[in-house]
Amino acid sequence: MKLFHQIIKDESGATAIEYGLIAALIAVACIGALTTLSGSLQGTFTTVGTKLGGDAGAGADAGADAGADAGADAGAEGGV
Repeated sequence: MKLFHQIIKDESGATAIEYGLIAALIAVACIGALTTLSGSLQGTFTTVGTKLGGDAGAGADAGADAGADAGADAGAEGGV
């Protein structure tokens, strides 16, 4: 009977269990928030991507081509 009372009064490991429960609660809250906001976030990123899509792609390609052409021209003219 004395061993039973010692086991009941022993609180070692209780803190670890509490931290685990808190972490699980935070994870559930994050998943719930992301699930709720996913539709509006997707719409926002789609809108931003659409508005930047044409200009950003053309600018990157144009810059790469201009750099390659400038290097070829410098070599043909005997420049650096």
